[in-house]
Amino acid sequence: MGIDKYALFLSLALLSEIIGTVSGFGSSILFVPIASLFFDFKTVLGITAVFHVFSNLSKIVLFRKGINKDIALKLGIPAVIFVIIGAWLTTLIPTEKLSLFMNMAIVLLSIYLLINFNKPIQQNNTNLYIGGTVSGFLAGLVGTGGAIRGITLAAFQLPKEVFLATSALIDLGVDSSRAAIYVGNGYFRKEYLFLIPFLIGISILGSYTGKLILVKTSERIFRFIVLGVIIITALFQVITVMNK
Repeated sequence: MGIDKYALFLSLALLSEIIGTVSGFGSSILFVPIASLFFDFKTVLGITAVFHVFSNLSKIVLFRKGINKDIALKLGIPAVIFVIIGAWLTTLIPTEKLSLFMNMAIVLLSIYLLINFNKPIQQNNTNLYIGGTVSGFLAGLVGTGGAIRGITLAAFQLPKEVFLATSALIDLGVDSSRAAIYVGNGYFRKEYLFLIPFLIGISILGSYTGKLILVKTSERIFRFIVLGVIIITALFQVITVMNK
């Protein structure tokens, strides 16, 4: 891949990081389909996981005052357990068809939540455990589970600072776990190590830019952004998989 394509990839990665920060569920739901235009699927999984470790660290520093430890533990522990299971399964089964069905389900669920915007999901431990389990498993298996976690947190109607900080803390555990498995299985090849400094810079700049935008965004608009971006990106991934 030439320098021009790497430059385009990194520019799109920055855009996905900014949008991911503003929407609250991280950049993976945008970054995965973007990276798929440049790399094979397993390399995409490896690069995404490594990139997101830096991305989440940036968000935790920027939004650390909003962390809800109770939600982070109840959503995060099952997410970490099941991301390991999902990541391990990538070594055994094809994931393209699973990605298609997952994104179709996300579109339908997001539309339902938009229609029932003022009817939040009941805030109980069961919903947190389910959201953590499903988001973690899908993150490990197809590279992005942020949409499910985003839908769960958005439905709880959390303040945006709490939403972002808590989501980033959970995602750090998820991405650190799957990154170890992906790297151990050779998904992040040595030839791409030079991307790491660029990805670190993008994670910091994108998260900070997203924070500046969020300062001028109301809580209601923020929740609309979350669900709207989820629908658009899930539809994009459905179309991408169907055209392969």
